[in-house]
Amino acid sequence: MTDGLERASVLVDRYLTHLQVERALSPQTVRAYSADLARFLEWCEREGADPFSLTPTTLRRYLVDMDRSRYSRRTIARRLSSVRSLFTYLQRQGLSATDAAAVVATPKLPARLPRLMPGDLLRSLLDGPDTSTPAGLRDGAILELLYATGARVAEVAALSVSDVDLAGDQVRVMGKGSRERILPLHPYAVGRVRRYLREGRPALAKDPTVSALFLNRNGTRLTDGGIRRMMKRHIDALGGASGLTPHTLRHTFATHLLEAGADLRTVQELLGHVALSTTQTYTHLGMKRLQSVHRDSHPRA
Repeated sequence: MTDGLERASVLVDRYLTHLQVERALSPQTVRAYSADLARFLEWCEREGADPFSLTPTTLRRYLVDMDRSRYSRRTIARRLSSVRSLFTYLQRQGLSATDAAAVVATPKLPARLPRLMPGDLLRSLLDGPDTSTPAGLRDGAILELLYATGARVAEVAALSVSDVDLAGDQVRVMGKGSRERILPLHPYAVGRVRRYLREGRPALAKDPTVSALFLNRNGTRLTDGGIRRMMKRHIDALGGASGLTPHTLRHTFATHLLEAGADLRTVQELLGHVALSTTQTYTHLGMKRLQSVHRDSHPRA
């Protein structure tokens, strides 16, 4: 059994390398897969189960054990998805003949709509950074870009100076799976990025060969984690609710476009969603708002 687990550990490492190098997934996503698969191998070791000889019944016991340990259905579904993705990869590589996860149903999840940022807080957040300082110019440009484009935080963190075309009012981002998108910028975002490049970035830069657009205090690339912490500081300073993240700006961007009349396919392209069904989540938000307005406004509601 030990030999089986050692082999499984080697193949998991190989799969994680595949996710990072060939599929170009973000470091955060790869870490999440790594953690989920590590928990799965730990369970196999405790149960004395060979990961490559699992039956659907054995795998269902894994799900039951997580349920008894009071993991949420969302966590259980995510961990099963990680195992399923691993075995799909192994089968394609000819490294596994069976895939027990393929016939195990994913736990039914409760519907959860994306969280939006309240309008007053959004305006205060975008106008909050102190633009008399280099860091404030940087923060203002980042927050404006996140809301102006709906880009993922990792996409914004990965930007280089050459990715920004201010004359053309656009920015080039590299999304999941190395899929490139050209995103338009409105004049206000162009102005903020231009001022940051003119006054903020030169003050932060210590090495002229660094190509990163957004720099930290050490003059190196500001990471996606750094952007999250920066945004949290500004929200905390405004007394905003906890749990609001850069992804909240992405949700807000998509919902505001749809509420203003943008078509679903355009929003899908801007967000970089492969499946239209992912973008359709935001139509539910719009309908929820319409129902609220109808309930509050109709004489017989």
